[in-house]
Amino acid sequence: MRIITIRTLQGPNVFASWPVLRMTLDLEDLNERSSAHVPGFVDRLLGLLPGLAEHHCSRGKPGGFVERLREGTYWGHIVEHVALQLSEPAGIGVTYGKTVHAGAPGLYDVVVEFENEAAMRLLLEAAFELVTAVLEGKPYDVAAKVAEAAQVAEETALGPSTRAVVKAAEKRGIPWSRLDDESLLVFGYGKHRRFVQATTSCNTSCVAVEIAGNKQLTKELLERAGVPTPRGVVVRTAGEAARALGELRAPVVVKPLDGNQGKGVSLNLRTEAQVREAFDIARAVRSRVLVEEMVSGRNYRVLVVDGRVVAASERLPAHVVGDGQRTVAELIALENQSPLRANGHNGVLTRIVVDDVVRAGLAKQGRSLDEVPAPGERFFLREGVNLSTGGTARDVTDEIHPDTARLCERAARAIDLDICGIDLVAGDIAQPLGRGAIIELNAAPGIRMHEHPSEGKPRDVGGAIVEMLYPPGAPSRIPIVSITGTNGKTTTTRMVGHILGATGATVGMTTTEGIHVGGRCIASGDTTGPGSARTILFDPTVDIAVLETARGGIVRRGLGYDWSDVAIMTNIGPDHLGQDGIESVDDLLWIKMVVAERVREGGTLVLNADDPLLAAVPEHRRMTKLSRNIVFFSLDPSNAVLRDHVARGGTGYTLRDGAIVELQRGVELRILRAAEIPATFAGAALFQVANAMAAIAACRAQGVMVETIQRSLRTFEACTRNSGRMNLYQLEDSYVLIDYGHNPGAFRATCALAAQWEGRRLTGIVSLPGDRSNALLEACACEIAEGGFHRIIVKDDGDRRGRAPGEVPALLQRVVKEVKPGQLCQIVPDEREAIEHALATAEPGEVIVLFTEEAARMGETLTRMGAAAVNEVPELMSGPRARARRRQDSVVAL
Repeated sequence: MRIITIRTLQGPNVFASWPVLRMTLDLEDLNERSSAHVPGFVDRLLGLLPGLAEHHCSRGKPGGFVERLREGTYWGHIVEHVALQLSEPAGIGVTYGKTVHAGAPGLYDVVVEFENEAAMRLLLEAAFELVTAVLEGKPYDVAAKVAEAAQVAEETALGPSTRAVVKAAEKRGIPWSRLDDESLLVFGYGKHRRFVQATTSCNTSCVAVEIAGNKQLTKELLERAGVPTPRGVVVRTAGEAARALGELRAPVVVKPLDGNQGKGVSLNLRTEAQVREAFDIARAVRSRVLVEEMVSGRNYRVLVVDGRVVAASERLPAHVVGDGQRTVAELIALENQSPLRANGHNGVLTRIVVDDVVRAGLAKQGRSLDEVPAPGERFFLREGVNLSTGGTARDVTDEIHPDTARLCERAARAIDLDICGIDLVAGDIAQPLGRGAIIELNAAPGIRMHEHPSEGKPRDVGGAIVEMLYPPGAPSRIPIVSITGTNGKTTTTRMVGHILGATGATVGMTTTEGIHVGGRCIASGDTTGPGSARTILFDPTVDIAVLETARGGIVRRGLGYDWSDVAIMTNIGPDHLGQDGIESVDDLLWIKMVVAERVREGGTLVLNADDPLLAAVPEHRRMTKLSRNIVFFSLDPSNAVLRDHVARGGTGYTLRDGAIVELQRGVELRILRAAEIPATFAGAALFQVANAMAAIAACRAQGVMVETIQRSLRTFEACTRNSGRMNLYQLEDSYVLIDYGHNPGAFRATCALAAQWEGRRLTGIVSLPGDRSNALLEACACEIAEGGFHRIIVKDDGDRRGRAPGEVPALLQRVVKEVKPGQLCQIVPDEREAIEHALATAEPGEVIVLFTEEAARMGETLTRMGAAAVNEVPELMSGPRARARRRQDSVVAL
C-alpha cells in the first residue's frame, strides 16, 4: 500500500461543500485482502486507538465501525477512520470522512474535512503510517504524532482576534480566504475585495500605525488634541533614564519606545537603581526607551472602531489565587493547565511565563515564587496588565462614562487610526476621567479580551470591524456566472462575457484559452480551474465574473468560488472517460453538478432541455435543498420538457421560425434571428445557436436589456471573438474550418454543419487526445467515419499524452476503415504537413475541417499563408435544398 497523492480541495467539490483533503491510495498487494484477513490486526489497532470503538460508520451506532473491521473492510476506509480519530486529541477534531473507489483497480480516494490544513495533512499521513505499522506488527508512537500535530495546529491556526473577525464575516455571508500562514486575510470578491491582517484593515493608515508605534510622538499629538496623557522622556542610556527620574514625578514607568504586548515594561519605579535595572530590561526589547510618569488607578482597554467606542475591559495583571498549600510556582503551573490558556495568542488567555520582569517585580516587593499564599489571597505576579503576559479582563463596556467614551474617540481621531486600542488609567471608568489619563494608543489591538472576557458580557468587536469594512447593506460579492458542460463551454462563456461587457461592466472571464479582464488577456493557457477563478475574484477592478468551469479543476481542486448567481450546463456527453475515475457519462454528470449545486438561493440555473440528463437535474436529490430559478433552452419549440416548464410558469428559450425567443408567463419575446449572429454561420450551426440561447438566458437573468444582447451578438464573430472555436478561413477558392472538437458530440455537430455545404468536397483532418480510453477514441472515430467527409487525414497531437508516436492515428484509421471500408483515409503525422497536404490537393471550393488543440496557432499560420477570416461558406445556389433555403429566408425576412 502506498500514497500516490494528497491534494487540498479548498472550494466546494464532488465530496463535500466545504474544504477537504483527498489522499489517493494504491492498495497494491492488499487490494484483495480486508481487515478480516490479517490475524490480530483489529485488536492491535483498537489497542492503539480505543476511541475507534465509538465510531458509528454506516451502522449508525457506536461500535458500528468495529463491526465492519471484524467482518472485513478495505484499507482506505480504515485509514479514513484512523485520521478522524487522531484529530480529536490533537485539538482539531473533525467528523466528516469518506472513502471511494478511484477508478483503477486498487485505487481509493480517502477524503477528510479539515479546519487546520497543515495539521490535518500531517494526521492523514500519520493514519497511513499507523495502519501500515499495525499491519506489519510494528510499534507506533501515537502520542508523539498527536503532540506533533497539536504543535503544528498551534503554530498555524488563526489567532483569536483574527478568528473573531472571520466568524463575523461568515455570519454575514462574506467570502474570505487566508493568504499566508499567519493572519493575512482577504474578504469579498472583485471590486468589493478588502484586506485584513489580524485587526489591521486595508483602511488603516500606515502613518497612524507609525505614530502609534512611537509612544512619545503619540503623547505629543494627544496633548495637542487636548487629551490628558502622562509626561515622558525618551532616553538612550541608563544614565539618561536615571536623570529622567529627577525630571518627572515618581513613581515612573520604563518601557520600550515602540514596544507592544507589555514586553520590557516595568512599573512603579521610585529609585535610580530600579530605573537603571528597568532600562536594561526595556533596552533588550528596543534600542530607544521611554521613561514616563506613572498614573495611579485601574487599568482599562477601550476599543474604538471607525470612530466609535465598541468595547471596554478592565485588565488585571497575571496572578494566582492561593489555597494555603501550594507555592506560587506550583499555582502558576496549575493555572497554566487551564484549557483557556495557551501559548502566545492561541487561546482565550495566555499562559503565565516567569521572566526577568516577574522576578524583578517580586524582589522589589520582597516576595518570591516559593511562598505559599493564604487561601483566597490574590497573588499578583506583574504590575503590567497585558493579556499577552498572562493577565485577565473584565468587560466594562456598559459602565464607561459618556465623557470618557468621547475622549477615547477623540484620541483615536487624533492620529486617524480606524481600529484603535486605547490604554486608559482611571479611578473608575464609570466616572469622568478626573486625574486619569490615556497612556497609549495601539494599532492592531488584540480583541480576545472583548470577545472572550474572563468576566462579563462578550462583545462582538469582530462584527464591528466587519461592519466598518462592509456597512449594513453594502455588497461584498460580485455577480458570478459559471459555465460547465461537455461541449460549448468556451463559446458560451465568451458570448456571456461579450454581452455583459457591452453593459459597461468590467468583466473578468476565464476560458480554456486564457484569463481576460476588461477585454484584455492577462494570462494564456487552459485557465478553467479554481486558481484562475480566484484570480478573477481577487481582482479589484472586476465588476462581474464569467467563469468557464471544467471537469478537471472540479475533480482535482474543487470550485474556486463558494456560490454563483447564474450557472449554465450546456450538455453532457462522453468525454474524459478513463480519466480521474470517470467511467460513464453519469460520472461526468455527478462531477459537473457541483456547479449546479452551488447556485445560490434565488439564483438561476440554465439547462439544456434537449439533453435528457440535464432535463432531469432539477429533480435530483442534490438540488432540492435550495430554491433556485430554473431556465430551460431547446432548439425544438415542441420539446416536452421546455413546454411543460413554461406552462408551469417557468422561463424558457427556443428557436422559432429562425429566431431565438424568450418564453415567460405566456408571453413570447423575440430576441433576434439566429442568422444575425455571425458565429452561427447564417444559422446553419445549430449548436452555436444553442450556445447563444444559453448565453442569452444567463444575461437576461442578470437583467441585461434585449437591445444590448442584440447589439452584442450581432458582433460576435468567430475568428475575432471566439478564437479556436469554429473559425472559418478562406484561402483562394478553398475554405478551412478550425475547431477544438475532441469528443463524439463535437465531431457529430461539426460534421452535421459541414454536410450542409452541399456540392463541395469535404476533407476532415483529425486527431484525438491520447489520455482518453480506447473505447472513447473508437467512438470518436465512428462519428468521423460517418460524418460525410470525402477524405479523412489523421494526425498526431503535439502532446500525445502518454501514447506512442502514431498510436492514435493508427487506431483512428483502423476504425474508420472498419466502419466505412471504402473511405479514403490516410495518415500524415505532423499537423502542419497535414494541412499543407490538404490545401495542395484541394479541389476548387473544397472545405477542409481541421480539428486541433492548437487552433489559435493554426489560425495564425493560415493568416500568414494569405487566408482571410470569413463568417460563412457561400451556398452553391442550385438544387432543391438551396431553393428551399431561399424560400425559408424570404419568409423569415417577412
